[in-house]
Amino acid sequence: MRALLLENGIVIPVGRKLFSRKFPDILEDAENGLSFGLRALLDRLRERWRRLDVEIDEVTELLTNYAKQSELCKRASTVPGIGPIVSTAMVAAVGNAQAFQRSRDMAAWLGLVPRQYTTGGRQRLGPISKRGNRQLRTLLIQGANALLIHMKRDQSAMGEWLRQLEVRSHRHVAIVALANKIVRICWKVLTSGETYRPYPANV
Repeated sequence: MRALLLENGIVIPVGRKLFSRKFPDILEDAENGLSFGLRALLDRLRERWRRLDVEIDEVTELLTNYAKQSELCKRASTVPGIGPIVSTAMVAAVGNAQAFQRSRDMAAWLGLVPRQYTTGGRQRLGPISKRGNRQLRTLLIQGANALLIHMKRDQSAMGEWLRQLEVRSHRHVAIVALANKIVRICWKVLTSGETYRPYPANV
């Protein structure tokens, strides 16, 4: 919809809410040069957008309700960066995580550990392997990105670890490393039957 308007000289700044607010006025403006056929097409696309919003809300409510009823999902949701959507996706993929002997095995299965290269007896770390469940890995990285933005660094040991990581690493590297840590904590929570309890920051 934005591209069609742009082709006709109508520019709307990036942002979903801003677009939805300005779009009705554009359709009603009879002097902006849009043809009848294009207005009809844009109106149909807007209706499809609305239906998708309704479907997304319905599925989100279903997942949220399931996450509230599942003991595994409730434990996973105590981990920072894990909400109802990520917790249900994780439990659907790994169950109680007993199939993995170590937390690193679960992170490796999801492709969140770096590839290792050995040359001349020296081990080098490359980019992440990106193995396993791509959708779940994407959700975990999105959760880590949100956590990176909102976590208060001075309130937990994880926050202190993240602060030090940000100093020496690129932002994208820090996000993936944080996603890796989230997965490892989830493994512990799912296999132990306990909820997440953060360690206090070092004073």
